Amino acid sequence: MSKTSYHGLLMIGDPHLEGRQPGFRKDDYPNVILDKLDWSLAYAREHDLLPIILGDLFDKPRDNPTWMIGKLFEILKGEILSIYGNHDVHYQPELTEHDSLSLLVKAGCLRMVSADNPWVGVVNEHPVIVSGSSYRQEIPKKFDPLSFVASKKQTPIVFWLTHHDILIPGYDEGRVKPSEIPGIDVIINGHIHRRLETVQKGGTHWLTPGNISRRSRSDATREHIPSVLRIDVTDNDWQANHIEIPHSAFEDVFHDAVIETVPEAGSSAFIAGLSELQSRRTSTGAGLKEFLKQNLDQFESNVADEIWKLAEEVTHE
Repeated sequence: MSKTSYHGLLMIGDPHLEGRQPGFRKDDYPNVILDKLDWSLAYAREHDLLPIILGDLFDKPRDNPTWMIGKLFEILKGEILSIYGNHDVHYQPELTEHDSLSLLVKAGCLRMVSADNPWVGVVNEHPVIVSGSSYRQEIPKKFDPLSFVASKKQTPIVFWLTHHDILIPGYDEGRVKPSEIPGIDVIINGHIHRRLETVQKGGTHWLTPGNISRRSRSDATREHIPSVLRIDVTDNDWQANHIEIPHSAFEDVFHDAVIETVPEAGSSAFIAGLSELQSRRTSTGAGLKEFLKQNLDQFESNVADEIWKLAEEVTHE
């Protein structure tokens, strides 16, 4: 049942929970990311905000650790809205009973919103609708908020969640061009892991808050501050502010960059480079593969192919 005493909303971007270390991270990522999610939900409770997950709760849709699922049953308390992202589903673009996320939905830990099933409630004495388009679901061309409320005296503020490739300055891979959507005030997009500037088209604002952690080691990630997006509803209007999540320094989270070049040509230098990787190896083999891509050209193609096959075997990919 929806509360009526929320002060605002809290957007939680792309947690990507998983049981192993992603890429070049060297900390205890599975527990670190759970702590960040737990901190975000606790912040929402403390400030009376409705927590909302912008898709990709999981990095892998299936075979997630049982201990992690059990921990989620403990921390996903109260009303939490969500959509699903591309990492939450397995190949086909719909959530199925085989995906881990569906277990949390069936248990009542998460409520999925969609065009046909929006959240309708009151936030800070103003009518509000939260709806959304999960991965590959169409973003509507228009929306009629008054069709979802009994009283027509006050038009609800409409927040729409998406998990799409939105063409926002700073994200050139985007395919969906922002435009004004009559009836929708704010679109908040997950999927993109870094914070980008808000784009306004007519009466529709397109927000890209980024995610709550740093999964990959890159210059863009170095600049990203793990945060949630707080939206306060005031006087029939809204205001968004990024809230920083406690996090460690970039250097304490990621392994050093893999050596860019082998100082001396030849197999001995190649072996020396592999030895150096031992001190910064990752559980996914990310450093090994990057090193091999930079250095396999010195070998005959059949030898390079065999080395690459061995790398794939040891990294289980």
